[in-house]
Amino acid sequence: MLRARQKFDKYRIVRRLAEGGFAYVYEAHDTIEDIRVALKIPRPSLIGPSAIGDFKNEVRLMARLDHPNILHIKNAGWIQDYFVIVTPLASQVLVDRMCHRMSVPTIVGFMGQMLAALDHAHQRNIIHCDLKPDNLLIFTDNRLRVADFGIAKFAQRTLSATRSGTLGYLSPEQAMGRPRKASDVFSLGLIFYEMLTKQLPEWPFDWPPRRLSVAKGKLPPAGVEFLRKSIEVDVRRRFPDATEMNRAFQRIRPALLSWDTRRRKRTTRS
Repeated sequence: MLRARQKFDKYRIVRRLAEGGFAYVYEAHDTIEDIRVALKIPRPSLIGPSAIGDFKNEVRLMARLDHPNILHIKNAGWIQDYFVIVTPLASQVLVDRMCHRMSVPTIVGFMGQMLAALDHAHQRNIIHCDLKPDNLLIFTDNRLRVADFGIAKFAQRTLSATRSGTLGYLSPEQAMGRPRKASDVFSLGLIFYEMLTKQLPEWPFDWPPRRLSVAKGKLPPAGVEFLRKSIEVDVRRRFPDATEMNRAFQRIRPALLSWDTRRRKRTTRS
């Protein structure tokens, strides 16, 4: 546990941003570069001798994902007996942004950025395995970046839990220990549904889920069908990966935006 104003190598701790089962996250001031950064420090109980090699491999994996919508690592290494991952500091996390009203163009924009990131990863045979609004960071230019690629998989191997991922966004097959690219598709579909309706569907995710009428009020039929295929419980009927999902989204994107424009005009006239 680090304290505010504590000097930590070249960093000065500003405040603790988050605490999870895997790591602590701090906002810090880099006194050399004169910028604010985020420090992710895994819990000491997770960093045993047998885990160090795996952890370094996962950090290297993250470093190979070069995409504007994937959070990049500025640095990773040991500081005062702590393994520290240094990343750019976001202005907001999607889970907090979702507490406020989000227009359809904003939702479509964020969804497009998520899909671009996952498309890039899936083409390189990398599965995230823990997609959730807490791992989606928003920067000052409204750019969304997906965080914790690889780190999520490391946490799954080291935590003494019976499941992996976050339960609310977990696909059925991943809950049974068989994650695949389509598991990320399922998580993305649930996030899309939650951005539209402010609520997650409840297990067992039968179609139609609660509040689908809210989503239908914001989407054309093609958008509703895209949503259905994204959160299909039967993995064989779901988009197989984010690449295919992204292609489908780009095809309907103009219709999503034009539908919303017409909907707002009708609302204004009435």
